[in-house]
Amino acid sequence: MKLGRIAVDSPDGREVRVIAAEPENNRVVDLRRAYALALQRGGATEDGARHLAAATFGDLTRGISTGDFFLEAAHRALTAADDASTPLDDATFVAAIKPPVLRDSLTFNGHIKNFFGNVMKTTPTRAVYERPGFFKGSTATLYGSGETVPYPSITEQLDYELEIGYIIGKPGRNVTPERALDHVFGITIFNDFSLRDVQVLESPIGMGAQHSKDFAYGIGPWIVTMDEIPSIIGLTGQVRVNGEVWSDTRVEDFIWTPEETVSYVSQFDGLQPGDLIGSGTMAFGAGAELRRFLQPGDLLELELERVGVLRSPIAAQKETPSWWPTPQPFPFEEA
Repeated sequence: MKLGRIAVDSPDGREVRVIAAEPENNRVVDLRRAYALALQRGGATEDGARHLAAATFGDLTRGISTGDFFLEAAHRALTAADDASTPLDDATFVAAIKPPVLRDSLTFNGHIKNFFGNVMKTTPTRAVYERPGFFKGSTATLYGSGETVPYPSITEQLDYELEIGYIIGKPGRNVTPERALDHVFGITIFNDFSLRDVQVLESPIGMGAQHSKDFAYGIGPWIVTMDEIPSIIGLTGQVRVNGEVWSDTRVEDFIWTPEETVSYVSQFDGLQPGDLIGSGTMAFGAGAELRRFLQPGDLLELELERVGVLRSPIAAQKETPSWWPTPQPFPFEEA
């Protein structure tokens, strides 16, 4: 099943609805509305049906946390899909999920070699090969398919990164690699946007990425449940900008497998339903590897086999900050 979120207008303003996407039928199904109809057809009162449907499909993260019940309810809702659907092209998508915690990893050998060579101007650090490191990102700047992504004025190197987003379904702590995928609800396309020139300036601070990452994260177009993914390994991907193919890639050549990546995150920490763990960028899944960057007004399309296409229009005008720091005197200058 393909699950996501769209924005709709309501008497109270903009409202986010949980949907099942059926691209083969060119439609999305409002699961809250469909479930209420299905319950009524089974004998529930209108008020009772609406109450249970709102509780079940009011929020995707909370829904995922109810385990098997959520998917069973979604399948039942689809029996009333014809009366609760919207044409796919008319749907206004938002980020497929708002994760409680967003983490991103570095696991693909090809991208690691290209990134360190092209961006950091050095060979990969040994630490990358010693543990599957990750950083935590902001959940305030999530963008779904079709939503315009800002272009910060502090950069001349706005980059994309084609990744898999592992969406956690079951809580866990100190999970072994052998059991790690049991905790994954599904996968989506994750775009860890990057400001490469800003990233170089932030790295020496030693605090991890800041504005070079947290200005935007793309998630979508929807989440595909694991029963539709025979194997993550081998999935193909493609990057297109303004319709031009920039690169083709494939899920292969791991330093750390998906199972090891998810397991490592859980050590001494907790996995929560709805958490997103980025796989790291696939080889040649970033513009820095090609020495090509996005420009204002571009249309970026990231495609992942068995998932779909995450479309990201880039703002035509650059966004300027309301304040920016002036460098302070450095007290350790040599005489």
